[in-house]
Amino acid sequence: MKKFIITATTVTVVGLGSVFFTNTANAESVKELENKQTEIQNERQEVKANLSKAEAEIADVLIDLKEINQEIARVEQALIENQKVVEKTEKNIDKTEKEIADLEAEIADLEESIELRFDKLKERVVAYQQNGGDIQYLEVLFGAKSFVDFISNANAVVQLTNADADILAGIEADKEIVEAKKQEVEEKLIVLNEEKVELEGMAQLIKDQKEEEEAKKSELEEKESKLTSLKADLETKDSNLASLEAQVRADIEIARTPVPEPTPEVASATAAENAGSGNSNNSGNNEAPASSNATKAKPQTQKQSEPASSTPAPPTGKNISKAITAGNAHLGTPYVWGGKGPGGFDCSGFVSWAFKQAGYSIPSSTAGLQSVGTKVSYSDIRPGDLVFFDTYKTNGHVGIYVGNGNWIGAQNSTGLAIASMDNSYWKSKFNGHVRRVN
Repeated sequence: MKKFIITATTVTVVGLGSVFFTNTANAESVKELENKQTEIQNERQEVKANLSKAEAEIADVLIDLKEINQEIARVEQALIENQKVVEKTEKNIDKTEKEIADLEAEIADLEESIELRFDKLKERVVAYQQNGGDIQYLEVLFGAKSFVDFISNANAVVQLTNADADILAGIEADKEIVEAKKQEVEEKLIVLNEEKVELEGMAQLIKDQKEEEEAKKSELEEKESKLTSLKADLETKDSNLASLEAQVRADIEIARTPVPEPTPEVASATAAENAGSGNSNNSGNNEAPASSNATKAKPQTQKQSEPASSTPAPPTGKNISKAITAGNAHLGTPYVWGGKGPGGFDCSGFVSWAFKQAGYSIPSSTAGLQSVGTKVSYSDIRPGDLVFFDTYKTNGHVGIYVGNGNWIGAQNSTGLAIASMDNSYWKSKFNGHVRRVN
């Protein structure tokens, strides 16, 4: 009977596979499972670290996207405001073109009136001669090579009647009116052409800025998509590892459970029942864990979003640093085309206003500012110098250098703001033109 019990017990252990061992075999199985559990836990730690890193990067990207969307919104608002100015200018253009048409019609009427009066004068001269007048008067008319020549000669003839003199005076007055009207039309055309160029340049500048911001947004969205996909993969991997860890933990608990001493009858029945399934149980618990190539997360470096602080130049005579200080006090002031005060600036209007606060009187247009003071090399630039950018035209945009590679100016999209000379957009537009106000 004792021999039967030992044999039955041995059969039972073999049938139960890796879970139900003798004391020595059971200890070895627990050790292997614990090692497997440790490997899974280490891999999960790496996965979680990478997951945290991905989540932090996604958070940074979302912050950048928020800023980009705000920037795009400002640019779009600038486009709207610019369009309002365009529509207003187009109305002025239509009005002026109508005035031009009216002036041209009036000029034609005046020229016709001059011809009629000249014909009338001819008739009066002929009548004057037929009634015994001085023959010199007739020679004045028909000897003249042109109407201007006639007027010049006629002024020398003292025999003209008062009525004749009035006609000549009227013709001369009409001529002066025609010339004045022509000059007025030409000046309006010049102003209109300048306004068109300015508006087209502004629109192109804003569109360029919007395209740059849209490109940045696309890059960030692509990065967000990749990070989100990576996060999903890591979460799936962590979930699978968690399930595997739970399974191993359960196997450890089973392996640590003492095996009861079976009766001979139970041992025989158990051995017969489990003989066919033991191998499959063993193979299911001997699978090696997957290795991980994930790298450990590195601490996130805090992003620097604030521009570097400016270092004003030392005062030289008039305190030029006040121009920078005055500008800093109005950061965020909206861009207004033609604006020259704190209620709204354009680029040249702000520069002129800022220097006025420092005791300087300089032009309020880019055309005037591009020749003010002394031209200096960019390598010698210092706070307070003027920097020019080729936007819609050469030297089409201007700002004040504030130090540390930054400058302050009125931008279409952001209003009055500090920007970096190394910004991809402004760096591509900077032409090296720097001027120092004396």
